[in-house]
Amino acid sequence: MNVGFIGLGDMGEIIVPRLIKAGFNVTGWNRTRSKAEALAKEGMEIGESPAEVAANSEVIFCIVTNADAVEKVALGEDGVLSGLKPDGVFIDMSTISPTRSRKISTAFKEADRIMLDGPLSGSPVTLVQNKASIMIGGDKAAYERVVPVLKAIGPNVSYIGDSGTAATLKVSINLTLVAEMVAFCEGMALAEKGGVDPEIAYDAYMKSVTASPVMGYRGLFVLDGKMPTKPLANVRLQQKDVLLALEFAREQGMPAPLIAAANEMLNACHSLGIGHRDFVTVIDVYRLLGGLITSSDLESYQQKD
Repeated sequence: MNVGFIGLGDMGEIIVPRLIKAGFNVTGWNRTRSKAEALAKEGMEIGESPAEVAANSEVIFCIVTNADAVEKVALGEDGVLSGLKPDGVFIDMSTISPTRSRKISTAFKEADRIMLDGPLSGSPVTLVQNKASIMIGGDKAAYERVVPVLKAIGPNVSYIGDSGTAATLKVSINLTLVAEMVAFCEGMALAEKGGVDPEIAYDAYMKSVTASPVMGYRGLFVLDGKMPTKPLANVRLQQKDVLLALEFAREQGMPAPLIAAANEMLNACHSLGIGHRDFVTVIDVYRLLGGLITSSDLESYQQKD
């Protein structure tokens, strides 16, 4: 099977080699061509446009930054829709507004083409560990056709429902992830303030009923010297997902007070010049407010905008 891949960032650069290893012929495109050229050395063909990628593929994946970028590569000039074959399937794995996802899907349906929303729940860490999950919304027959390709990316594949339902669930899951990790940082800071060694506290958390996969690999970042130089998702990127959740909750008339409070902690990270770090740097806000550190303690890793 010929597979297309649009967007060769942190996730795409891991997924494409996996697809090639599974025996698929992959054609990729990225706005910054140098990222495509790096993967070409591993056997990926380079497309000159999203339309060319679509014309050469039966299944086309897309992981880009936001809904505007999805709309551009999907519906714009030389976009996927202009090259997609009648039996082709476009799967958007980006984390975007469910409302925007349905709007883009409608454009495909009106052109008698198929788009599925297929967000991936996980990070580069869980993807490498083969623990990421893929959720699919849209035409069920199309989903069943592409399951073998999806399982080459990750073993946990689920059909959620109609168009936009997978995007809805991804926004909901990300809301929970951020709220959980901000609460973890709050608890860790409280334990530290009460005299518990952070490494002992973290070990106890992982043996407690609150332990979770994300806490297992990301919780380590709150310990001295464990914060990654390259964040899995910095404050700004993670806050994009938070704002998606808040906006979608407003559209649905649903209260979302916990994620609204977590968003204020992310705002505080920006004001302290630490928004470039992985978002669990919110623990430093708690430490500062709790008198565990001073503003001068943050200077070594502050970034001035």
